[in-house]
Order: sequence, then structure tokens, then C-alpha cells
Amino acid sequence: FVTVLRDAPYGSWYRNSMVVASAVTAAVLLTSSLAGYIFAKFEFPAKRPLFLLVLSTMMIPFPVLLIPTYLIIDRLELLNSLWALIIPGMVSAFGIFLMRQFIAGIPNDLIEAARIDGASEWAIYARIIVPLVRPALAALGVFSFLASWNDYLWPLVAINDIEKSTVPLALAFFNTANSQRYDIIMAAATLAVVPVLVVFLIFQRQIMKALVLAGMK
Repeated sequence: FVTVLRDAPYGSWYRNSMVVASAVTAAVLLTSSLAGYIFAKFEFPAKRPLFLLVLSTMMIPFPVLLIPTYLIIDRLELLNSLWALIIPGMVSAFGIFLMRQFIAGIPNDLIEAARIDGASEWAIYARIIVPLVRPALAALGVFSFLASWNDYLWPLVAINDIEKSTVPLALAFFNTANSQRYDIIMAAATLAVVPVLVVFLIFQRQIMKALVLAGMK
């Protein structure tokens, strides 16, 4: 462990991964809960086709989107920055689907009562919708954090500066530089797993509750 922390900028890689994963998770929770609320409780033209269009994006593998995403980030002049890792992951089709299914189970009478009392749509979202779907948000947050933390292909393409690398790229660095030192590779991998374990231990009760509610539905 001392060798891992001393011979490479592991602290910088750790910080980069934490910033990216936290920002992506926060953005996914916000966009997914808002879009899920809109698709579940609002009526507007082309609602069903738009929702099906969102779901259809889940069938497209990321390697197909790799070049278009790279060109867009290049046009925005964000390559080789943490923003290049954050912006593409701010919206999740799976998150929108998950939140829409949970929010659809909230009684409409509860929302109508809040509107009669004079609550705005933002107040209904913040004070009624979010507290009631907290288990689903916790599960989605863990899934999003884990996916962002373990992402390897896109950071490999978008990041050139070693100081801006993330932990999965760091593991590849150690595996290349110390191919015969399995102790160093395993130490680096162990450090990479710690944040994911901590997040799961904090939110495990909400995750289990979300799975139980999903099974009941």
C-alpha cells in the first residue's frame, strides 16, 4: 500500500474518480427523478413515443456512441478534462425508467391535494415525490456511482494527462508497470474498491427496501 501511494499520483486519481462519480450520480438522480415525475404524472402530446424513444437508447451499446460522443466533447473543447467524463453521464435512460415506475405508484390524489393546498410543482416534487421514492433514489445512486467509478473505456479515450486519470486507468497503469508485482496490483485494486463498499454499506437498507418494493410491484 505504501508503494502504491508513494510511487504514483494515486491520490490525484482517487480524487478525480470521486469528483466524477459524485457529480455524475448527483446529476443522474436529479434528471432521472424529474423526468420520471414528468412521464409518470403529466399528460402532454407524444408522451408515450418520447418515453419509448428514451427506452430505446438502452439498447444501443456505448461503443457505438463512442465516436459521436468524442466529436461532441471535442467541439465543446472539453477533452482531457473532468467535464469530459461528467457531461456524457448526466442523463440515464435506465434511471428515468426506474424512477417513472416508482413514481407512477404514488396516488394521484396525494398530488392533487397538494395542488389544492397551493403547492407549486417544484414544491410537490421536493416535498412529496422525492421523500416517497427515496429507496429507489438510493438504489439508483449506488448503481450510478458504481458504473461511473468503474468506467474505463471512455476515460481512456477522453483523458490524455496522467494527472487527470481515474482509478480504473490507474489500475491499468500499475498492471503495465508492475506486471510481475501482484502485491502492488492487488493493493491498488483494494484501494479502488473501498469507496464502493462504503457507499453500499451506507445505503444498503434503502437498496433492500427498493428491491422489496420492486418485487411487490
